[in-house]
Amino acid sequence: MTPAELVPGRPTWQQAMLRIKDPAKSLHFYRDLMGMTLVDKLDFPQYSFALYFLSTLPAGETLDVTPGTQEAHDKLWSMEGVALELTHNYGTEEKDDFRYYPGNQERDGFGHMAFNCNPNTATEKLLKAGVSFKKKPEEGRMKGIAFARDPDGYLVELCNPPQKNMEFNLSQCMLRVKDPKKSVSFYRSMGMSLLQERHFDDFSLYFLATGVPEPRDPSTASLPDDLFNPVLELTHNHGTEDDEDFKYFNGNEDGKQGFGHVGFLVDDVYVACDAIREFGYGFRKEPDGGSMKGLAFAYDPDGYSVEIVKRGGMDFGDVKVTK
Repeated sequence: MTPAELVPGRPTWQQAMLRIKDPAKSLHFYRDLMGMTLVDKLDFPQYSFALYFLSTLPAGETLDVTPGTQEAHDKLWSMEGVALELTHNYGTEEKDDFRYYPGNQERDGFGHMAFNCNPNTATEKLLKAGVSFKKKPEEGRMKGIAFARDPDGYLVELCNPPQKNMEFNLSQCMLRVKDPKKSVSFYRSMGMSLLQERHFDDFSLYFLATGVPEPRDPSTASLPDDLFNPVLELTHNHGTEDDEDFKYFNGNEDGKQGFGHVGFLVDDVYVACDAIREFGYGFRKEPDGGSMKGLAFAYDPDGYSVEIVKRGGMDFGDVKVTK
């Protein structure tokens, strides 16, 4: 890849967003059970929603800021790692019959989040905590991995290998793609490295990450042993690229809302969007569109939303600081 193909402003993958019904239940799952740290909370009472950002910290590292403070905001918008962004629309927790759409039905794009761990001991722990499972490690054709369900029904893969001295480490966000050539090219343009590709009879997997050198040949490479930050796993079911009418649901359609977007930090949102615009996939929100100026939502080749946010933070107007 030549520098001219890269979006300017050092884009780095910073978040994957899921909508949640009840923040108390979701925080218990991801923070208390899965070992993540609440980095920050942004509260938008004027728009009736709040955002919770969680990340896995390296073993022995602690957070020296309080979520909801300016120090936490500064930490969030300058982090080199990847956060899980949980979006709570006020009042959903009070509706008994309300639920978000967790995906994994026909033509659904979002697949799962994943954590590196010891799947056997992790499954035992989560079962004791009342977590439900789609698949336990000893079940199915693929032994040794498990799929738990979080409080909203999103699948959470439990897979090897565990990080040294860590019980859990956020390791993947999986999206299905129609044409891997287009999707891999798009995310490489967003500063990601293609670390590995794996091909099977009827599907292929492509693993990309930020801040890691790209191997000479991803088709023969293994994921680095010391890889800490998550990978974006793109799953291609063979033949979809030849079907003109084929399209995955992106998680933002009426009745299908659950997964929201992936997000990238850049030095200058406007400059980055000028380059992204040339890809021709369009924008869900231009930088000056809507009520929040200075951030954008582009579309990737499959129509997934890609948030573009200024590194170092931005002026969110009358954001309520929650202490």
